[in-house]
Amino acid sequence: MTEGWQNEDYLILLDERESTDLSLRYEINKYLVGYRIVGLTGWDDFIVEGVDGKLFTIPTVPIDPKHLSPFRSSIRHAQLRQDHRLRGKIKWYTKPVVFGGDPSAGDNMTWINLEQHIQLVNWWNKLYQTMKDQP
Repeated sequence: MTEGWQNEDYLILLDERESTDLSLRYEINKYLVGYRIVGLTGWDDFIVEGVDGKLFTIPTVPIDPKHLSPFRSSIRHAQLRQDHRLRGKIKWYTKPVVFGGDPSAGDNMTWINLEQHIQLVNWWNKLYQTMKDQP
């Protein structure tokens, strides 16, 4: 993983092996068939790549195709400005915004590691799918 600031965005970028592994662990193909995770931007959104090589962003919760947006930046691994205070940390809303969490409330935000992020993203997306599928 390569991480750091690119302009005003904090990026966590994956190499090929990490992309394959984390795409499986985040179960991305359950929600976005044919896509793989190549990174995180601003901690809130995945950067995903389609089979055509085009990059998109999508919220980590919910991973729903209707929320795909073109990634409008170029990724420059070598130009990321490292921030050792943030290395290995991912910002997380205790109650995700889609479930009514306030993104500006300090008590709704915490810092977690990658393993915790995988577990939380999977749990909240399963809950989202269950609620979405109910009449």
